[in-house]
Amino acid sequence: MALLTDELKSWIGREVQYVAPEPLSTASIRYFASALRDDNPLYRDDEFARDSGHPSVIAPPTLVCETCQYVDGQANDDGYLGHEWDLPLTHCRLIRAGNDYEFLQPVLASDVITAKWTLESIDERSRSKGGTQLFVVSLAQYFNQDGTLLATNRETVVYQPIA
Repeated sequence: MALLTDELKSWIGREVQYVAPEPLSTASIRYFASALRDDNPLYRDDEFARDSGHPSVIAPPTLVCETCQYVDGQANDDGYLGHEWDLPLTHCRLIRAGNDYEFLQPVLASDVITAKWTLESIDERSRSKGGTQLFVVSLAQYFNQDGTLLATNRETVVYQPIA
């Protein structure tokens, strides 16, 4: 039985946008850097950051890609609060299959981030154990309050039928 239905194909090209409710903040940058155990002074010291050519501290690159900080809502049944497509699939498990990041501009504590997600493709592929699975590719683009593109994240997830 084919997993890729006409209904699922109609999802290709859908977009959703999340706008942060406030600027990122130096506290968020500091906490994220601490969680990474990254003591780079660019993330903690305004004077050092300015001497390095930035207007203030900057964020570790992947902080901008943490969409859960922009989504305003309730966590799902698994406790996840972030972007999900909620595709009309049953009896499938979701497997995160990779991310391809591109960081274009430093992210500042004063930036208000908008995350725009686009569902780019859904492909059905054969499984080595028989049957098929779906590969779903999405593009997230992260912009600041001036509309400057800061980073992109091309994410691949696999929906695999539960046997």
